[in-house]
This record gives sequence, structure tokens and C-alpha cells, in this order.
Amino acid sequence: MDPLSSIRGLVPGLQGLALPKSAEDAIKQSPIAQADLEKLGRIQPQPMLQPLGSGKDVFGEMLGNLVQGVNEKQAVSKDTVNALLAGQNVPLHQAMIAMEEASVSFQLMVEVRNKLLESYQELMRMQV
Repeated sequence: MDPLSSIRGLVPGLQGLALPKSAEDAIKQSPIAQADLEKLGRIQPQPMLQPLGSGKDVFGEMLGNLVQGVNEKQAVSKDTVNALLAGQNVPLHQAMIAMEEASVSFQLMVEVRNKLLESYQELMRMQV
């Protein structure tokens, strides 16, 4: 007995369901438009931090890039949710992923800020 047959036997309602045999079959049967799937396949992940220059304000550049990356993720999240609410062809999972990415990147930025403040306060408490 293959794994798919055993799953069909365990879950009621799957007995008569024909599951795709390959990824290509799954794409053809997908409710998402083919053009949307192709567009998702071409998306390249963007690094949150851009390469830094060789100036004397490298730390400031790094923080600026971090804030800019968080802002971009927030904007993408807002646009995706607005498109979903407007009834455009945006899958719910894509909106949820964008919202979670924005949330996690914002939490990271807040934690970095907290650590920087703690470090600054510790330096100010040092006796010279």
C-alpha cells in the first residue's frame, strides 16, 4: 500500500479524491492562476541589509538599512492586505506571510534598539 492510499483510507472524504501524481499536475489543478504561480517562482528574496560602504559612518548606514528594510516590509504587507480586502487575486497565505515577515522584522528592529540602549546605558554607568 502506498502512502497516498493509506491517507485516503484514514481521512473521510478523501476516498474518491484523485490526488496529483506530480508537481506539474498539482500546478495544473491549482486554483491559483498560472501567471501568478510563475510570478511567485521568479521572486528573489531581498536581503534585509544592503552592502555597506567603506565610510566612517558604517554603523549608521547599517541601522538606516535595517529601518529601511523594515519599512519596505511594512509597505508590502499593507499593500498585500489592501489588495486582498479589495477582492483582487491575492491568496490569503501570501497576505499572511507578508504580515508575519513585517511583524518579525519589526520585532527584530525593536530588539536591536533595546540592546543598543542597554549598551549605551552601561557605557554611561562606567567610571572613567
